[in-house]
Amino acid sequence: MSQIERIGTTKRWSDVVLHGQTAYFVEVPDTLHADIQTQTREVLTSIERRLSGFGSDKSRLLQVVIYLTDMRYIAEMNELWDAWLPEGSAPSRACVKAELADPGYKIEMVITAAR
Repeated sequence: MSQIERIGTTKRWSDVVLHGQTAYFVEVPDTLHADIQTQTREVLTSIERRLSGFGSDKSRLLQVVIYLTDMRYIAEMNELWDAWLPEGSAPSRACVKAELADPGYKIEMVITAAR
């Protein structure tokens, strides 16, 4: 049976959960109330940093669920996403309109990646 490893665990959540060769984590922007481009860049940068922390990279994304507070942001977010993602390595992806936990967030991403 594969061991479960938790990184950055608090009472409420873990920054990353590793199970076998699969990683699960969530990224949110650092700068509250910034525009969608700034927040998207911050989230994508955080994803890369997190992936490298356990020996992976953005070409190993398996699934990403993107939450946006307003679907008017999707074109700007997709422009940055498309430029960021390596050719031929697109994960399974969903984009959902949602009310996020902090009203300053415009975007949040839930990541499943291979190690």
